[in-house]
Amino acid sequence: MSEPKRIVIVGSGLAGATAAARLRERGYAGEVLVLGSETHRPYELPPLSKGLLLGDTDEPDWVREEKFYAEHDIDLRGGVTATRVDPGERIVFDAEGGEHRYDRLLLATGSRPRSLPVPGVDLPGVRTLRTLDDALSLRSAFQDAARVVIIGAGWIGTEAAAAARKHDAEVTVVDQVTLPLRTVLGDEVATVFRDLHTEHGVNWRLGATLAELTGDADGVRGVRLGDGTELPADVVLLAVGVAPRVELAETAGLELTGDRGVAVDAGLRTAAPDIYAAGDIASHFHPRYGHRIRVEHWANAKNQGAHVAANLVGENEPYLRSPYFFTDQYDLGCEYRGIADPATDELVVRGDLASREFIAFWLRDGQVTAAMNVNVWDYGDELQKLVDGRVAVSAGRLRDADLGELV
Repeated sequence: MSEPKRIVIVGSGLAGATAAARLRERGYAGEVLVLGSETHRPYELPPLSKGLLLGDTDEPDWVREEKFYAEHDIDLRGGVTATRVDPGERIVFDAEGGEHRYDRLLLATGSRPRSLPVPGVDLPGVRTLRTLDDALSLRSAFQDAARVVIIGAGWIGTEAAAAARKHDAEVTVVDQVTLPLRTVLGDEVATVFRDLHTEHGVNWRLGATLAELTGDADGVRGVRLGDGTELPADVVLLAVGVAPRVELAETAGLELTGDRGVAVDAGLRTAAPDIYAAGDIASHFHPRYGHRIRVEHWANAKNQGAHVAANLVGENEPYLRSPYFFTDQYDLGCEYRGIADPATDELVVRGDLASREFIAFWLRDGQVTAAMNVNVWDYGDELQKLVDGRVAVSAGRLRDADLGELV
């Protein structure tokens, strides 16, 4: 496959910007155009719900220094929204009528926050968290608010709850689940997070349904639950997950999967000639798992962006990394590697859940599917190897043996 003369990247988030930078670092000398609807230069998302929302920093982690793009002849165009792709003519059209021809195209359009089909979600003061501007605005709102209600007990919801408590707001988290993070971690480990937040003053309304958000033209005033309970609120955060931005891919006729991702092969290629996808939207056939996975975490966007650069210029290497994410909440920090199904996989705990210093493993058919270290930082390499190798090991040895011996 010959090297393309012009590569267009739609999406100026972490995946797209990383791909552009890696193209230059690999010595690619053709044109590189990055189109992004945001006006900020590319940045990473994790600090938005962590350090920036807490007030520990006023800036995100920028993907590259501002001068990097011009110095490396990357045509970074912010404030440009791509609206249509014509795969036959190899043209990307934008909202201003611009036409951008490509030899190879990378779609890295990311995700948008989900909403809810309940009355009042459009009231002033009802917020979501996805962009730098969202985070700065939400932090200011937390600082001024007496009462915050967060709808959603996932990673964004729990991290935001920790930030709002740091700003001395009264915080209530509402979700239909019976424990925060239950679908990812299972009951035992999820209980650790529930108790952590309870100790820091968070109020839970779990197993609850949402009826409506109440207020008027001046702003949201409260949340009404399905049982009629009224929760007063100065700020309401919708943290009910994200939806991949696949509209561009859909209009181009690309195959979408059951999880609403863009179908790509092991090398992140779509079935359309010379079109690739990376990051949140990529439903990627993963050779290690033998099926498609779509991952919305920071590391996946960064690593797929770096990986796809080589394939854009002629290689066809499969993407093999295991999913990874991290969180920091109050005095708890953790890293998670792999993919577990806590409803069916066997949980093995090394250490003490009560002290919040432990490693949790998940086993399937006697093999390690995922590992999560909580306030334990000495075994990252060993955990990665256990997960990547799907190492066969007994629960007893995981609890007691030297982890270095197991790999």
